[in-house]
Amino acid sequence: MLRLLLTRLSSTVIVIFGVISLVFLLIHLVPGDPVDVMLGENAQMADREALREALGLNRPIGQQLITYIGNLLQGDLGQSLHSRTSVSSMILERFPATLQLALVSLLVSCLIAFPLGIVAALNRGKAWDKVAMGVSLLGVSIPNFLLGPMLILLFSLSLGWLPVSGKSGFASMVLPAITLGTALAAVLSRMIRSTLLEVLNEDYIRTARAKGLSYIRVVIFHALPNAMLPIITLLGLQLGVLLGGAVITETVFSWPGIGKLTIDAITKRDYPVVQGCVLLISISYVIVNAFTDIIYGWIDPRIRQGDRS
Repeated sequence: MLRLLLTRLSSTVIVIFGVISLVFLLIHLVPGDPVDVMLGENAQMADREALREALGLNRPIGQQLITYIGNLLQGDLGQSLHSRTSVSSMILERFPATLQLALVSLLVSCLIAFPLGIVAALNRGKAWDKVAMGVSLLGVSIPNFLLGPMLILLFSLSLGWLPVSGKSGFASMVLPAITLGTALAAVLSRMIRSTLLEVLNEDYIRTARAKGLSYIRVVIFHALPNAMLPIITLLGLQLGVLLGGAVITETVFSWPGIGKLTIDAITKRDYPVVQGCVLLISISYVIVNAFTDIIYGWIDPRIRQGDRS
């Protein structure tokens, strides 16, 4: 177990280091200059060079990367090139909004996907199966950048029930959560259906039915828990995506989260902010994957026994 933990930790550190280096190099190699964005293209050459030197952008890329990693090891993510605000404080200010939206979106997807997937599995080949899978196909087919504006036109502009954009209470979270949740629910419902169909053909399901248990009780308390491993894998991956910031949805609804902060930083070529956001995304994936492994062991005792051996 200790060896597995050390191996996983070392690979995680390597992945995060690779992501930091790759993003750093790609951002700096993309054509354009943040100095031009900050001062304008008509600024004097002397002013541009002075600002570039003050920001450390006149040094070689390799030296900038080494300096950045050294500061990162000390817990310093740097300062924004534009606002001169600490990147850490900017991320901490935006991350709660993304976390809140991610959890609510995940809840919405589960509330939609589990009933659809279970109904489709229990009525394989029948009308209910086709209806449920049709709904899931519709959810996959409509992209977020189309579904979001459609919901705004209907529920905000036409009916006036919900805010158009921004973060001003629970009502402002409904539309972006539905936009994200429906897309995830479409994929999740298909996964639930396929895994349930595999489990329902097992011998222990027939044994439980032979003992007189109702079909619904067998499905919920026997089949569904044993079908959860691939479902948890999908939920963990999707939660990592949501925590990383649903860029399109946050931009459409002007949701003040990590996704919108990343887009704004890329537009302004604010290197430290972009690097800090990507680092947060990477760490979010790592934490979610580790938590998923713990859930695996809690649901399936065979995994815990395998770790002990």
